[in-house]
Amino acid sequence: MALIVQKYGGTSVADPDRIRAIAENVALTKSRGNDVVVVVSAMGKATDNLIALADSVSKVQPGREMDMLLTTGERVTAALTTMALHALGVDAVSFTGSQVGIITDNVHRKAKIVEVKGDRVREALAAGKVAVVAGFQGVSLDKEITTLGRGASDLTASALAKALDADACEIYTDVTGVFTADPRIVPQARKLHRISFDEMLEMAGAGSKVLALRSVEFARNHNVPLHVRSSFTWEQGTWVTDEQESNMEEPIISGVVTDLSESKVTVVAVPDRPGISALLFEPLAAANVNVDMIVQNTSHDGTTDISFTMPKADMATAESIVRRVADEIGARDVEHDNAIAKISLVGAGMKSSPGIAAKMFRTLADLDVNIAMISTSTIRISVVTSSADLEKAARGLHTAFGLDSGEAYAAPLPERK
Repeated sequence: MALIVQKYGGTSVADPDRIRAIAENVALTKSRGNDVVVVVSAMGKATDNLIALADSVSKVQPGREMDMLLTTGERVTAALTTMALHALGVDAVSFTGSQVGIITDNVHRKAKIVEVKGDRVREALAAGKVAVVAGFQGVSLDKEITTLGRGASDLTASALAKALDADACEIYTDVTGVFTADPRIVPQARKLHRISFDEMLEMAGAGSKVLALRSVEFARNHNVPLHVRSSFTWEQGTWVTDEQESNMEEPIISGVVTDLSESKVTVVAVPDRPGISALLFEPLAAANVNVDMIVQNTSHDGTTDISFTMPKADMATAESIVRRVADEIGARDVEHDNAIAKISLVGAGMKSSPGIAAKMFRTLADLDVNIAMISTSTIRISVVTSSADLEKAARGLHTAFGLDSGEAYAAPLPERK
């Protein structure tokens, strides 16, 4: 008998029909002699709707109260999924994150997991029940309800799989696996059968929405293999493990990742002296603003420009901080650009293959795509371009690095957000 953790995302549980469909899959898994723990997200756009509801009531939104509000979405799904399982004759019980002992630090909206106890889940499994857990949430060391950040139901599933020593952790979503590019942007994208944790971590960090960054990081750190699958077709998906696929024909580049969720901020004419960067980025870090790419230009006449990218969702928080610091240090101006795209090449083979960056830049030049910023790691190269150039750049790079499948992706695709 195996213990399987199954996580179902928002599109997988978007309405009653979808909830009944995933209940049937859970029942089938259980009927094959497995113990099953189910982690669920909020239904469809429920979390977005709750945020909009809060916005309509007040612009003053304490983190504690937002966590109290937002955790209700997953609790609704957990209860409904459990009811659907009972309708199929499957004994099941639902739990909140706090009830299963997901202990976090005291940071609201972006809490980090400190410990997973899991005693009530083990008791339920021992009694032959399916445990249905509300994802995305826990309870702090101060005994307050906390949320783990957007997309963190994946993290809940990974953490429970580790704590329970599960045999498999299946992440069900609206695509059939991890692709070499977003099929909605690059129709010739193909599904990967296996990808390493390091590559998946870079993809998630570069903007891929298939898996949440922190869930991949947790899975890598604790060696929890993830199986990314579709809850619409139930076909085999992509395994994310600590091993790469053994294939002599495997390309150097595993994927082209695109991201439209960031904005670029430039602080113009900053005094070029020690400590200026610290004065700018320390208050952003204290406000939990996640800065991504940073470029500082060469100094001229004692000043320099500092540009960085950050999530558009954090702009309201960051704007007042950046302007305050710019005034304090005597910078000339602060500029924003929301019409940017980040395009990244990711591949473990990049470490031992020179010339990848040059080929990328030549491909973009031939497409008349201008590069505004560049960032690299050992297995990733990212560039910032105009958002208007996203599709032709992604498709051109996908073809240039031999990733095209030879046919357009045919499965139903979710709506782009």
